Amino acid sequence: MTPNMIRAPILTLLAALACAPLAASAQTAAPVYTIEAIRYATIQGFPVDGLVAGADPARKMDIAMVFWLVQGGGHNVLVDSGFYRPQLFQGWSIADYRKPTEALRAAGLAPADVTDIVISHMHWDHADGMDLFPKAHIWIQRDEYTYYTGEAWHHADTHGGIEPDDVEALVKANIAGRVSFVEGDDQEILPGIRCYIGGKHTYQSQYATVHAKDGTVVLASDNVYLYENLDKHVPIAETLDAKSNLRAQDRMRTLASKPGFIIPGHDPAIFERFPAVAPGVVKID
Repeated sequence: MTPNMIRAPILTLLAALACAPLAASAQTAAPVYTIEAIRYATIQGFPVDGLVAGADPARKMDIAMVFWLVQGGGHNVLVDSGFYRPQLFQGWSIADYRKPTEALRAAGLAPADVTDIVISHMHWDHADGMDLFPKAHIWIQRDEYTYYTGEAWHHADTHGGIEPDDVEALVKANIAGRVSFVEGDDQEILPGIRCYIGGKHTYQSQYATVHAKDGTVVLASDNVYLYENLDKHVPIAETLDAKSNLRAQDRMRTLASKPGFIIPGHDPAIFERFPAVAPGVVKID
């Protein structure tokens, strides 16, 4: 066998190995997602000092109740799930309410079409609707799950805003094999969708980034209530640690492709800043 006869197969093998990372990269490239904010209700006359630390106690505003629909790569993902249980309407002035399933239909999907739900935190207005979507796989921070299915209930003042029915629904989903734990900070749960630990709005709240057409969008949920939190660099009022909330805001600025791609959890201005695609639905990107 001549040297050329040995060299040719080696060169062919090296060429194939050089191409292999490119082929693997093409196979694992993140899909480009579309993102829609869906407004399913309004709480009227909400005190702004419950949203923005240090705000004038006399200020009131109507806040938007929102969840997000992220579509791409064969997935229909909800970030948060709204609320629907009758007891949760007590004590609030709620207008323009649509059950989350009906609000989703305005975006063209049925409940069974939802493949995944990212629960930012266990407060009633974000987690209560998770059991309305029977085929959805639920993603939640492990520490948030562990705390609110356990020791949070050992004391009267450590589970404010958490609905027992929601905890029960989450445990049932876990027993059914429909829950995955997000193991801490900066975790990719689906290609192009990452979860980050938030600013201690609850025991271990999280927010998500999404790979969209024009860059990375941050869905802050309650880690940023209003654009005012961002514009004034002021922490949310309802946090266990104001400094951690400001750190989360600062980090969001480094993650989002542009400032307008940090989307707060309850600001009605979302539905003025982005184009409407259906009643109560705007397209983020």
